[in-house]
Amino acid sequence: MNPQELVLVVPTDVLHALGLFQGFCAQVERYLPGLLDPEVLRFLPRGQVEEDPGYKQLIPYVLFCWRGSAAGEPHLFHYRRGTGQGERRLHALRSVGVGGHINPVDTIGGESPFEAGRRREIEEEVLLDRPYPVQTVGLINDDATPVGRVHLGVVSLVEVDSPQAVRPRENDLLDCGFAPAEQLLHQAHEFETWSQICMQALFGSGRAWRRGGVVA
Repeated sequence: MNPQELVLVVPTDVLHALGLFQGFCAQVERYLPGLLDPEVLRFLPRGQVEEDPGYKQLIPYVLFCWRGSAAGEPHLFHYRRGTGQGERRLHALRSVGVGGHINPVDTIGGESPFEAGRRREIEEEVLLDRPYPVQTVGLINDDATPVGRVHLGVVSLVEVDSPQAVRPRENDLLDCGFAPAEQLLHQAHEFETWSQICMQALFGSGRAWRRGGVVA
């Protein structure tokens, strides 16, 4: 971790004002406009905010889904984090999410910093066989862990056409591939907390997501 790296944050009070939640929330339209309001966003040194729960570092968290059979059984891209990944507290854990911090470089161009940062993170971490639509499906807030207390995840889903559509670009995405979501749910204890939350919310028994969108 570079403590001098500038990362995009939102004051935690903004989340509280919109309605504090624990775990996964599918109410994107309720939260995202307020959280991404340029009036409340700022870039602060990562070393300053890593231990300060007064700010939430905004993290795009992108899942890749492939429908593996005629019945449409969802398969998720998954990997194991290597030691070169930025957050040392997540090293060696498995993940279904691709993403990272939003930096000042993401303010260049016509996109919002969040959209530009999400696109950059996807391009840095994986190779796609072609462009695919990106759907924002929810948010993650996990105040039960030290990592979660200072981060806020914005969860997006990309549906791809084949298991060959996504390949790792970073060397620290280890043991990559697609596997049935049901299988990964049975192995959830091997995954980082955000992945556990996402898989259960989107693909578990009480899932909030179905093909084509989020269930309200």
